Amino acid sequence: MADTPFAAPTVKPANPNFSSGPCAKRPGWTVEALANALTGRSHRAKPAKARIQQAIDLTRELLEVPADYRIGIVPASDTGAVEMFLWSALGARGVDMLAWESFGAGWVTDVQKQLKLDDVRVIEAAYGDLPDLTQVDFNRDVVFTWNGTTSGVRVPNADWIPADRAGLTICDATSAAFAQKLDFAKLDVVTFSWQKALGGEAAHGILILSPRAVERLETFKPDRPLPKIFRMTKGGKLIEGIFKAETINTVSMICIEDAIDAMNWGKDVGGLAVLQARADANFKVLADWVAKTDWVDFLAKNPATRSNTSVCLSIVDPAITALDADGQAAFAKAIVARLDKLGVGYDFGSYKDAPAGLRIWAGSTIEASDLAALTPWLDWAFAEEKAALKVAA
Repeated sequence: MADTPFAAPTVKPANPNFSSGPCAKRPGWTVEALANALTGRSHRAKPAKARIQQAIDLTRELLEVPADYRIGIVPASDTGAVEMFLWSALGARGVDMLAWESFGAGWVTDVQKQLKLDDVRVIEAAYGDLPDLTQVDFNRDVVFTWNGTTSGVRVPNADWIPADRAGLTICDATSAAFAQKLDFAKLDVVTFSWQKALGGEAAHGILILSPRAVERLETFKPDRPLPKIFRMTKGGKLIEGIFKAETINTVSMICIEDAIDAMNWGKDVGGLAVLQARADANFKVLADWVAKTDWVDFLAKNPATRSNTSVCLSIVDPAITALDADGQAAFAKAIVARLDKLGVGYDFGSYKDAPAGLRIWAGSTIEASDLAALTPWLDWAFAEEKAALKVAA
């Protein structure tokens, strides 16, 4: 395809990393931040356990987790953290599964097809919408994502969750933690991974349990075998070591050091409220651009449910929406590829199972100035690709 004669912007984002996971490192990060990592040491050694405990303590402090909630570092990222609790604790009562994007749908598949529980209700919505939360029965366990990473749709708050519920609320908060207000009093299980809002390294998950969640683990014995990495009790009691730096398996001390660095940065900039405000300010840059741009719109239909981290956008220009699904996907990918080649922005295409479009990470580690620099390039790339499409036709 020959380039068309539109004038390209002159200013590129200083940091072109807009991936929704792993996400951009905190501003100013260099590999020297990992200089004190206890590489080559056993994670069971006293100094290493102290660093692991520091990561847990910083999580409690920065995320404002209640003192009586347990925090553990577990295998296999957010997925591992969610799976540990689903396999260990579901089946004590009926369960309501909420799904409005691919990860929530994945938990539905696990519970229905792998755990094969008998009493499962699925409350779902299409990409861009939130399910009817009034349908949820809190006498049952409830599994949901706080922020739909692949749809850009989030729950606006926890007002829909009663304080006196009988069931447990199990919340996958992986692209919400540190950027959106989590009401822990309404949440019994919270999971996330460092590579999202903290821009940390991958492979490890965080599992946060309320006293009610611990009680479930200690009183319910599932009638299925549990792999070693899922076992959180022994002799009917919680294995407290998991939540006191005695991890189930070997952790990366480089990942631990990186998480500590990211959370110390979060404290230095002002704590949780400032991290949330940074994400809100980043989202506003994109929202202001969308408001004045006729070729793009939010995938999330309701402004109250739009994510301030994984911002999902649809290309709504009539010439593009007239294409079939494959054509629309190819057009969106062409925009991403064009800006990738120029070093303007990386990895901001929509998720593979989501509707065609763009997904731009706007979490706390992103600078608003970089998003402001990105948007003119998006307009330019759209114009270039649309012109090329006409030439090809």
